[in-house]
Amino acid sequence: MLIHNVRLVTWGLTNEILDGGAVLVEKGRIAEIGPEARMLKRHARVERLDGRGQLLMPGNICAHTHFYGAFARGLAIPGRAPRDFPEILRKLWWPLDKALTPNDVRASAEVCLVDAIRHGTTTLIDHHASPNAIDGSLDVIAEAVEHSGLRAVLCYEVTDRDGPVRARAGIQENVRFLKRCARGVAGGRVAGLFGLHASLTLSDQTLSDCRAAAPEGTGFHIHVAEHEADQYDSLARSGTRVVDRLAKNGILGPTTITAHGVHTDAREAELLAQTRTWVTHQPRSNMNNGVGAAPIESLVRAGVRVALGNDGFSNAMWEEWKTAYLLHKAWHRDPRRMPGDLVAEIGAYNNAALASQSFPGAPLGVLAQGAHADLILVDYHPTTLLSAGNLPWHILFGFHESMVTTTIVAGQILMQDRRLLTLDEAEVTARARALVPGVWQRYAGFVPADNQ
Repeated sequence: MLIHNVRLVTWGLTNEILDGGAVLVEKGRIAEIGPEARMLKRHARVERLDGRGQLLMPGNICAHTHFYGAFARGLAIPGRAPRDFPEILRKLWWPLDKALTPNDVRASAEVCLVDAIRHGTTTLIDHHASPNAIDGSLDVIAEAVEHSGLRAVLCYEVTDRDGPVRARAGIQENVRFLKRCARGVAGGRVAGLFGLHASLTLSDQTLSDCRAAAPEGTGFHIHVAEHEADQYDSLARSGTRVVDRLAKNGILGPTTITAHGVHTDAREAELLAQTRTWVTHQPRSNMNNGVGAAPIESLVRAGVRVALGNDGFSNAMWEEWKTAYLLHKAWHRDPRRMPGDLVAEIGAYNNAALASQSFPGAPLGVLAQGAHADLILVDYHPTTLLSAGNLPWHILFGFHESMVTTTIVAGQILMQDRRLLTLDEAEVTARARALVPGVWQRYAGFVPADNQ
């Protein structure tokens, strides 16, 4: 496929916006980039995709999400509203994940995958929980991802909150799926990590069991210090803070993702930097849960690798960019905080580096020869100058997810001119609507009795 009549946004090490270029895609990779006239002549017999003057750029990447939360939209929590994040877990998320069956797991994943294709998010790093449907749950999600054509990194969250039998089942599900990934899943578009919930629901024994069970070189995916309760629990259990506890148990490392890091201190930042552990920032979720604003600029200054996720919010990642840009200004009452170029460094470059670790055959998130052909067309025609230097601010103040017209992953068109080609949105919606009443009814049966 030859994509032409486009403005190229490379997101290269030195970002460029190139007019008059064309891109040749072969076998899921970017095979050649060159001047349009020469490329059209040289590849005259190749199928063409006319970009109609739109921006052609790498697809967006989400560094931390929860497909299983799709059915929470519009769900009413019985009784009084949760007063803090621990109550949100007990009254919303933990009863909801207990209510999921394998069919619900599949349908909720499909809902999120449709959303991702529509919004130009081509790679997603998911963190799954369904304590009454653990065995094979990652296969169910992987099948949905395969059908969608998207790229994803999956794991199952191990926790002690549902008892030792389910904790062991969670460990086994991770190990089984990681072995399957080693053999190849969805043509190489699905990879795995070893999922853990959070320090506050994991005993020392379970942490040790997970470390022992994880194949050599496997990264973990765990929530860290999203709320002060995680730190209080860790201090009570071990006499150390969360990051210190995870370091002691061998959980940190260059392929491990620690989500949130809102309540980390300077020594924890040092440990995260020393071990090259990733931290993901989810500003919309942090604001919604009232947990505060993570010290992102301090973490970056300390040398921590920070990426951007959405924690189950919509897969419109530019909305996450905008929230990050604004939250830190409001939180610190300083308009100089979280500048646009730092948001781009985190949301574009760091997300690409993180995702590329799980798909090492070629780079992601860059428009360059040899890279994965995960691309989007964006119908953005600004009335002011657009350059490589001011692109972050155009994204923050001008881009909107509705401007994504075409989504391509591994050279396959998943959406063209806003029409989905691999998933039937009407069918996905109908299936979800049929299942949700049962999920909500089961959810109500798991809500704690003290929720009045």
